[in-house]
Amino acid sequence: MNLPEAFSTEVSRRGFAKASLLATGTFAMSSLESTLRAAEHTPRRIRTGVIGCGSVSNQYLPVLKDCPFVELVSVCDIRPERARKQAETYQVGHHYPDIEAMLSGVPFDFLIDLTDMQAHEAINRRALQAGKHVWSEKPIANSLKAGEELLRLARQRSVRLWGAPITVQSPQFAFMARKVASGDLGRIAAAHAFYGHEGPDWSSFFYEKGGGSLPDLAVYNLTSLTGLLGPVRKVTAMLTIVTPERSIHEKGNIRVTEEDNAMLLLDHGKGVISHVQSGFNYFNPHGHDGSGEKRHTIQITGSRGYVGMVGYDWAPLGVEWATMDRPQLMRESTESGGYLWQQGAALAAECLATGKEPLVTPEQALHVLEIITAARASSATGRTIPLKSHFRWPLPV
Repeated sequence: MNLPEAFSTEVSRRGFAKASLLATGTFAMSSLESTLRAAEHTPRRIRTGVIGCGSVSNQYLPVLKDCPFVELVSVCDIRPERARKQAETYQVGHHYPDIEAMLSGVPFDFLIDLTDMQAHEAINRRALQAGKHVWSEKPIANSLKAGEELLRLARQRSVRLWGAPITVQSPQFAFMARKVASGDLGRIAAAHAFYGHEGPDWSSFFYEKGGGSLPDLAVYNLTSLTGLLGPVRKVTAMLTIVTPERSIHEKGNIRVTEEDNAMLLLDHGKGVISHVQSGFNYFNPHGHDGSGEKRHTIQITGSRGYVGMVGYDWAPLGVEWATMDRPQLMRESTESGGYLWQQGAALAAECLATGKEPLVTPEQALHVLEIITAARASSATGRTIPLKSHFRWPLPV
């Protein structure tokens, strides 16, 4: 049956309108879905402030600037000209002369503490009290008690606290940890680690109270060895000052009050003993930038095998290992896998943005801090000092 022309025309108009609405709706939905998908793939950026614009900031700021999880909003330094310079160099919108001005300035959520090691404890505490997440260069505090208080404060404020170093994040560390866990080396008996150089001459804080080669240098090896072998139960140490006077830029000659030479024996339990040596009197023919170091600076020996890290544990170049069944040293894990010692704060920002947890934890940082405290007590008294802290181990590498 033929429909009247008017009716047919009306139906066609209605159909066109319906089709147009559907098409428009489909386009709108498609656009919305595309926007949502784009939002899903656009990482959340954590508003971040950096305090301490000295030499270490030149290592951290380029990494932070390139990190997709970081929005750098402010920098701070007690020398305002340094804060201004770094703000200009790295296109950071705001700069401040002290922590209080920074906290009352442009809002941020995450503080990165790159100040002198003696200042970390007070700055970290103030930032946590203000409800900021904190990444601190080593150490996070000047004593175990203070470090424990900072971690409690972070939990009370529902914020996060992390501390350098991040040697456990390298693929070379992971390779060694898996080799130790595999049983290929037999029963682990002993380990040795060393790190040192001639000593910095650009600041006096390394040699003053709260400084020393333990929190500046040995802290790397202690983090690596506890990560590989587990928490330490007892510490015996001898600490000395080899060079009682140093010449420092801007200050001239200063008196050294903290250890510039350290030897530690660590009991990890189950018969495993490790040794760490560090100091500011170590001539190194391979240089200190890491690229020239060819020796095994971390060594682990078992009843059936050996594994050694080539280069410094903060910038490893590979791992060599041998066993009774394969007695020729074999080099593996020679790629960085994206690891940089300067990326700890960026990893923390990624955790805040995505929930991905780094291997480095404040509990291990506190344990290393207790080892340093115990080493000083042991050297002063001639006694072996038992430890009480611990952390989750083995690490999930």
